[in-house]
Amino acid sequence: MTKSVEFFFDVGSPASYVAWTQLSALANRTGAELVLKPMLLGGVFKATGNQSPAMIPAKASYMVMDLQRAADFYGAPFRFNPYFPVNTLMLMRGAVAYLDSPKFDTYISAIFTALWVDEKDMTTVEGVSEVLSTAGFDPAEVLALCESDEVKSRLKDITNDAIERRVFGAPTFFIGEEMFFGQDRLDYVERALLQK
Repeated sequence: MTKSVEFFFDVGSPASYVAWTQLSALANRTGAELVLKPMLLGGVFKATGNQSPAMIPAKASYMVMDLQRAADFYGAPFRFNPYFPVNTLMLMRGAVAYLDSPKFDTYISAIFTALWVDEKDMTTVEGVSEVLSTAGFDPAEVLALCESDEVKSRLKDITNDAIERRVFGAPTFFIGEEMFFGQDRLDYVERALLQK
């Protein structure tokens, strides 16, 4: 039986970005299959009563510093987006639209990089369209996919699955039923996978 790790994430979460930069190498080192689970973090927050650390000033200033520290440790490029927090509904619908497609990695890489490296304004259709065009996507096609009932329903289903499994933030990892929260728990995730 193939061992796997599920990665519940939202592109609007800088901690999800930092974790994402390390997941391919982690999967290679452990021989684990990476199962990507794009969810709507706002829906998780609403269902659980949680909120972004950015909403609490003392946590917010620490979070920015700590994420930079983690990115530096991993050797990952990172700049905190000045437009944060970003409503990611359309961006996450796009992630779901390409989830089973060869274009998924290109899409996620473009969006994560735009948000957490290039400091792009992803709060407008124009900003998102520019990023998508540069990455080789037809923005009109992506936006049309984001409005499809199938994509909307699938994002809701993944988000509801996360809530039912007691996810309260992003990133969250599962190895079987064992949950790990936060980009700073990747060493725990790796250890658990190596023990499988």
